[in-house]
Amino acid sequence: MTIMMLILYPLSIGLGFLWDQIVGDPPKWPHPVIFMGRIISWYEVRFNQGNHRKRRLKGALLTLILVTGSFALTAGLIGVAQEISFGLGLIIEVLLISSTLAGKSLLEAGSQVLQPLREGNLEGARNKLGWFVSRDTANLSEGEVARGTIETLAENFVDGILSPLFFLLLGGAPLAMAFKAVSTLDSMIGYRNERYEDFGCFAARTDDWANYIPARLSIGILGLAGWFYKLPVRQALRIWRRDAKAHPSPNGGNPESMVAGLLGIQLGGTNIYHGKVHHRAEMGDPLHELTWQDIERCQKLIRLGTWISFVIIFGVAVFIN
Repeated sequence: MTIMMLILYPLSIGLGFLWDQIVGDPPKWPHPVIFMGRIISWYEVRFNQGNHRKRRLKGALLTLILVTGSFALTAGLIGVAQEISFGLGLIIEVLLISSTLAGKSLLEAGSQVLQPLREGNLEGARNKLGWFVSRDTANLSEGEVARGTIETLAENFVDGILSPLFFLLLGGAPLAMAFKAVSTLDSMIGYRNERYEDFGCFAARTDDWANYIPARLSIGILGLAGWFYKLPVRQALRIWRRDAKAHPSPNGGNPESMVAGLLGIQLGGTNIYHGKVHHRAEMGDPLHELTWQDIERCQKLIRLGTWISFVIIFGVAVFIN
């Protein structure tokens, strides 16, 4: 391995992270997730049919094709660029790495709900939240809007930040892009309904497996961020041990219960999806009524947790390189 290659690995992770933090996803730039989404939609319309077994097999095949294809294309593109020049290879890898991270966009999503809620524009906050969640938002109270926003921030801290960084450490941009394919599949077809229960089963399980370790790492990272802000970490750990397993996702309960415990709030409860009432297990104790201030406090936790995650990942990358 050349000195240039040794330098490129941690340098590309660092620059890719900083690009995501500063620039994020420019709206007019092509994004890999858009292309992944088009492939998933095209395939699903044509092949999501047949009996239960056939749907499951076809869904598993889509997952394998998209995940391995994303890995191979990313590795090939970076390899070709590096053959041309070190600088071009670095630029391509940095841009690809930044596209796997959602640090800036996640906090911006929270701010889009926070701003109208802070101004007393509950209707506007409901509409903004509806962009990011699948539940019905038209009749939500301020507390319910805040709850939905915080749940989104907490769960996507793993999906959009910690997990991509984890896979960057394990396998660079190609493996992080493969994870992004898994995450995109889960967000599009990983639902337990009549249309996707069989077809998206393998994609949903793959997403659970991929996020398993990062979701548990989030407990310590969020706890460290909470300690910095002098929040009740012991209380949060108690809430996590008590409530995390009740979450319908094997992973989502970890960051959500920690955030609930740190902020002294209760997440979960009643949601309405397409007119049907669903109840999700509560997480945390309602020590105070949820308001827009809790979104701000959650954003601070997520922002610091993001930087803690990066420092750990970057430090390990430098050490093992």
